[in-house]
Amino acid sequence: MNILEVKDLNKVYSGKVATQALTDIHLTIQKGEFVGIMGPSGSGKTTLLNMVSTIDRPSSGEVKIGGADPYRMKKSELATFRRRQLGFVFQDFNLLDTLTVAENIVLPLTLDRRPLKEMDKQLGQISSRLGIDDILNKRVYEISGGQRQRTAIARAIITAPVLLLADEPTGALDSNSARIVMESLAEINEKDKTTLMLVTHDPLAASYCNRIVFIKDGKLAAEIHRGESRQSFFQKIIDTLSFWGGNASELSSIRV
Repeated sequence: MNILEVKDLNKVYSGKVATQALTDIHLTIQKGEFVGIMGPSGSGKTTLLNMVSTIDRPSSGEVKIGGADPYRMKKSELATFRRRQLGFVFQDFNLLDTLTVAENIVLPLTLDRRPLKEMDKQLGQISSRLGIDDILNKRVYEISGGQRQRTAIARAIITAPVLLLADEPTGALDSNSARIVMESLAEINEKDKTTLMLVTHDPLAASYCNRIVFIKDGKLAAEIHRGESRQSFFQKIIDTLSFWGGNASELSSIRV
């Protein structure tokens, strides 16, 4: 079953000079896939994520998530759809400092007015899976970057979304925290069969995916699939990036 279907997608930003950010993008992600989107800075990968996450509207073309077209929904429908069907993980965590870790995690359920008992049960299960059950009463500013990102992941998956979208989730983390975060995402994908779309410029983070789609100048440039070995997939990513113009500075954070 296809969770995401993107057809003939184009995005033009108007201005004094119109900029074609995406051209004729076709992309299908099946249920349970873990797909990475890579490309040089300014290639259009974040624009694509914004179209899929309904943050920004396509100029033309179609986006379907779980068979539904979010761009045909009314505002209130779309808000509910985003809250229940999509999970978001951002580079800068997007957590609320005024809330505790636990309150941040259950926020989507609170907005949905779910029963307290149900919220507590899910909070307990998810926080222990992500190894953050000992910091639930802490405020966001009292915990490390890696713990913040795992809190953000817990918040993103507590509604059991059909599609989890991650935008540079390791961008603000040290190498050890980055590894733990990527292992957490890979485990969620494997055990829960959650469908993931990851935008990253980090080859190490990308090596946890099953498939990677490369974008260059707003167009799909290449696609590679992972075999058994993550190590050889990592090397394949490096080779493909260097071929498609991932410049040296973008490859400088490499850690296997």
